[in-house]
Amino acid sequence: MRNGPENLDEATVRDFGREWARFDQKAICPEELRQIFNSYFAIFPWDRLPIQAVGFDAGCGGGRWAALTAPRVGLLHCIDASAQAVQVAKTHLDGLANVVVHEAPIDAMPLADGTMDFGYCIGVLQCLPDPAAGLAACVRKLKPGAPMLIYTYYAFDNRPRWFRELWRVSDIFRRAISVAPFWLKSVIAEVIAALVYWPVARAAGAFERVGKSVSNWPLSGYRRHSYYVMRNDALDRFGTRLEHRMTRAEIEAMMTNAGLGSVRFSESGPFWCAVGQRP
Repeated sequence: MRNGPENLDEATVRDFGREWARFDQKAICPEELRQIFNSYFAIFPWDRLPIQAVGFDAGCGGGRWAALTAPRVGLLHCIDASAQAVQVAKTHLDGLANVVVHEAPIDAMPLADGTMDFGYCIGVLQCLPDPAAGLAACVRKLKPGAPMLIYTYYAFDNRPRWFRELWRVSDIFRRAISVAPFWLKSVIAEVIAALVYWPVARAAGAFERVGKSVSNWPLSGYRRHSYYVMRNDALDRFGTRLEHRMTRAEIEAMMTNAGLGSVRFSESGPFWCAVGQRP
């Protein structure tokens, strides 16, 4: 297990900084962003947080989730390893007096151990060289009884075999595209969004409207999302150099080994979202 601030991939961090500068979320409908936020945080125990709770957003990116979390808590620390992402977050979160933005890797967050009332890490752990070490670093910051919410890429363990094989084919393309210069993979991602994400997702929506099940339809999760979200996620999916995928059982084991108990998973997408509590 890696420990310390070396648990990051510099090229991946740079690319995410560029991604958040490109997609700063200004063009997304606030209601759509709130719906996506609610899907990630559906199992988060807001009602169990203390009044004026202090917590952290590990890997905050451009601050899109922090903007919706901050009004619910007393103080929110937003941490990201990318200087470019931190600048986007500061701009996005300007005016929120209870937000502090830090430029630091997850393994070197400038927070004292055992002091946080809650924490969350959305879509970040899978891009660390050692996801388990990253989660353990987060858990160390929590007070006893504090909840930790994570979302990390799943291994399609709740999908049929043909679905997993289709993903393996797509992953061959991801590995090739992700190492290209950022400008080039941005162009390729735009093409993928236009020619794959949009038509496949909209077709899923059309089938759903006539009473067909689309639970295993590839990209069906985007059927009600805007083209902006598809463009952003196509770059996120095909532009990321480092990606770990885990089954539900592997995620639960990682959370338990990090020191979280009472682990609970969301039974609806995005998969997998899970929350645990520091005993």
